[in-house]
Amino acid sequence: MRLLLVEDDNHVAAALSAVLARHGFAVTHARSGEEALHAVLPAAAEGKPPFGVILLDLGLPDQDGYQVCGKIRKLTSTPVIMVTARADVRSRIHGLNLGADDYVVKPYDTGELLARIHAVSRRTAPGDDAVPAADSALRLGSVTIELATRRVSVDGADVQLTRKEFDLLALLAQRPGVVFRREQIISEVWRTSWEGTGRTLEVHVASLRSKLRMPALIETVRGVGYRLVVPAASA
Repeated sequence: MRLLLVEDDNHVAAALSAVLARHGFAVTHARSGEEALHAVLPAAAEGKPPFGVILLDLGLPDQDGYQVCGKIRKLTSTPVIMVTARADVRSRIHGLNLGADDYVVKPYDTGELLARIHAVSRRTAPGDDAVPAADSALRLGSVTIELATRRVSVDGADVQLTRKEFDLLALLAQRPGVVFRREQIISEVWRTSWEGTGRTLEVHVASLRSKLRMPALIETVRGVGYRLVVPAASA
């Protein structure tokens, strides 16, 4: 798999590139946001195999990492994993809103990083997702979820979700009111049993509540998991 590493610290990049190479990754190193954007464009324009994953450090010398993420998302659907020292939930939600697929908080364990890379790459592998019927849609009060086109709207207004956010919402919406265990959600949406994914699940739930502007839509069942509460349609 080709991987784009966006990291301005050459020592960190060299050490991480060596680890990634030992695990079968062909690493392209970009030292700034501008280099990262220039690396993404030729992958499509010159017919090169696309990057499988982009590791994006937020502490870049020329541009804010969040801005770079937004620009990358306009150019490609390649999964982006943010690497950040900002551990607060608000910062993580902001990254997801810009199109990031996951995040890793510094200092991180190399095994954790590799697990997250493989998790997002499995999600985008050909044949990874079943194709629903063309007319399949879930209507829950003011929320409409179109499974075939992966569109979500509230009162007719489209809401932009990341792939994982959509998968999570669609899973819960197929059985509204039913409590899904955290382990079950992680298994079906992230396709892993890795325990560390639990923090990612919490951030994705918070992001969905924020984007849909429905804090009560997804209810936390303490010690168990989550369930979707059907909202009342707007008058």
